[in-house]
Amino acid sequence: MINGELKLNHTIRWAMVGGGRGSQIGYIHRSSALRDNTFQLVAGAFDIDPLRGKEFGVGLGLDEERCYPDYKTMFKEEAKRSDGIEAVSIATPNGTHFEICKAALEAKLHVVCEKPMCFSTKEAAVLKELSEKNNRVVGITYGYAGHQLIQQARSMVANGDLGEIRVINMQFAFGSYAFPIEQENPAAKWRLDPNFAGPSFAMGDVGTHPLFLSEAICPELKIKRLMCSRQSFVKDRQLEDNAITIMEYENGAVANVWSSAMNCGSVHGQKIRIIGSKASLEWWDERPNQLTYEVEGKPVQILERGGGYLYEEAREEDRISCGHPEGLFEAWTNLYLRFAMAMDRIDSGKNIERKDFWYPDVEAGYQGVKWVEKCVESADNDSKWVEY
Repeated sequence: MINGELKLNHTIRWAMVGGGRGSQIGYIHRSSALRDNTFQLVAGAFDIDPLRGKEFGVGLGLDEERCYPDYKTMFKEEAKRSDGIEAVSIATPNGTHFEICKAALEAKLHVVCEKPMCFSTKEAAVLKELSEKNNRVVGITYGYAGHQLIQQARSMVANGDLGEIRVINMQFAFGSYAFPIEQENPAAKWRLDPNFAGPSFAMGDVGTHPLFLSEAICPELKIKRLMCSRQSFVKDRQLEDNAITIMEYENGAVANVWSSAMNCGSVHGQKIRIIGSKASLEWWDERPNQLTYEVEGKPVQILERGGGYLYEEAREEDRISCGHPEGLFEAWTNLYLRFAMAMDRIDSGKNIERKDFWYPDVEAGYQGVKWVEKCVESADNDSKWVEY
């Protein structure tokens, strides 16, 4: 259990690009990064409006001189300081992620980036190469992966509790965009503009979340090919608001992903079901403290977060005992703790052993971009099968 004791050699000096006043995700980044004393917020370029960004940064308690008008100025000026930033989080609209992440890596900074990491696999390959060349961590905020029961599911699959994995059923299907919300909501408008959101809305914005959960739970599965159908049910939308993707894996397993903003009445609707030859698991992010475990021929079991019967690695990141509800802030905090531990290991000259230490890294960012790219390729060619 996490009790607040320091896990790193030092607190990482950290900055943000974006995430200012009015941001949907700025607060959860800051809350998660600061909770376990792994990061210290010392600088920021919080807003496209420099004065508004400075005012916001000062309101957070930062030195006015370290509230910068833009990320380029911040990277340049912080590099001159003996106490300059060591890491940066990118919480800006999708279309800016690539250039900011690239500049941060070139400045030898560790990066935490909102997904999608960029718009194309060509761009993703550039970031991956820079990350490896400069030995810098890139973490992607697939926040739901930080829930402890995702680790439990991963451990159960690795232990063979489910047998051979045969089918994965995934969805992230909510209903908020079932009408033209973008006409009144600026935050919704940019998500449906390919110039700012990239080649996809529903798949890129929500579909990649359960996709990464499947990769975290079943890391041995590799996609062989996929086919996709996407739709824009609301008239005049340039990007899809609904999509169905079918995938085949190299070992013969199959999967489907329903990515949608058209599921009327659904507040969130992210679920994943892993079906093996002996048993199945199901997790729903609206009830994150329960993992359904169904063994063929036996009564259904509900595994509770924090239960003493869970695998040890699924209990390590609990912050409170079994029965008390934890949520998305804890999941994000767990990811930020993993990001910090990865950065600390790299800075200490140690290797990151992927077999026992995982987090959504630059490869996860690359795969998310690749998946969207392949889905779009299939959907735009009469939903034909595309080799992965």
